[in-house]
Amino acid sequence: MPEIPALPDPRVFPDVASASGPARAIYELAERALSAEIGQQADTHERELRTRLVALLLQGEGDELDRMFTEAPSISVSRHVWRALDAAWRDAARADASSSLETTVFALPIVLVAGREGGDGGVLPAILEHVAALAAILRDHGALGGNANFALSGALIGADAIDIARLPEILAWCRLPDTRDAGSQVLPHAFSPAPMAFSAGVEAVHLRFIAGLAIAKAGADLTADARVGKWGIPLARELTAQLSSAGTSLLALPRAPRRLLPAVAEGRTAGRDVAAQIFASNALRKFRSAVGEPSAVISAHRAPDAPGGGELRLSLSSPFDPKAAEGFRCPLFPTERVSDVASMLTTLMRDCRLTDIRVLDGLHADRGESGATLLFKPETIADATRFRVH
Repeated sequence: MPEIPALPDPRVFPDVASASGPARAIYELAERALSAEIGQQADTHERELRTRLVALLLQGEGDELDRMFTEAPSISVSRHVWRALDAAWRDAARADASSSLETTVFALPIVLVAGREGGDGGVLPAILEHVAALAAILRDHGALGGNANFALSGALIGADAIDIARLPEILAWCRLPDTRDAGSQVLPHAFSPAPMAFSAGVEAVHLRFIAGLAIAKAGADLTADARVGKWGIPLARELTAQLSSAGTSLLALPRAPRRLLPAVAEGRTAGRDVAAQIFASNALRKFRSAVGEPSAVISAHRAPDAPGGGELRLSLSSPFDPKAAEGFRCPLFPTERVSDVASMLTTLMRDCRLTDIRVLDGLHADRGESGATLLFKPETIADATRFRVH
């Protein structure tokens, strides 16, 4: 199998000089940790990095932390600071280092695919009327490392509710004093539900989360297992039963409970990947029934309205119908490498048994000469790289 050529990163990374003072100090520590020649030096920079991030969390600097990732000077720094922030979150969540109990705030990413064949569209509720039934499924199947002392929120929430800017606020109410009765703990603050609209005849993909709070012995990592266990199928069925309405087709795809930062990152990736799969399935069905096998082109584009200012695109077309073209705008999330996302798209096309897959070198514009979103057809490009799948 030919090696996939490296695509350039289309995102725009700001000059570090434009960042705030606290952010520049964080970036410098991350760079030093990454470039350290010996482990002892790297560990020293890591400790200082985590200490500074813990301080920002405890000081309520959610906006500063959010800008820190928006203004990161490179993907390597962004990924390193993200990992350090996840570790700092866990450090800060313990109210007292000598405490025998530790609180874990977690979230289950849920990808929901909704649609309706005819009539009007609709709105899926984001309130879980029987959240106890979902919690029972997790307990019965040993999710969260077998811990049974947890509570779930009854709202399906969006990623923004638990993303970086909200971490200090959530931290403020989840830190648990050692004197608290572990059995009485519930989520003290309500999350706002995020309803999900869909149109008739179109499959809508929504990412939502079920937040939860668990109490366990200090040091226990309840979210270490990122796999969907035996609880996955019954939980999906229960979610579908609670959210479905007459005439609506609903597919629920739950992911494993994770700490908040990994939950958001893994959830966004899962939602994007499911959307790509649905696009490919529908587009290929249309091409194959009309003109036969299409060709695929994967390309990198600057796009002002995309996360980070850049994205990858998947273009499907056939020379037997010059007017027919389908495109998928594939976002790149802050901790993702371009090569990983390009590999996902290429693997998806191979799994769909497409035999003409091309990766276009270079960085390309957002719009074509006509002002429409720029998509590529193989016959219009001379320097594409072709992949044949046998």
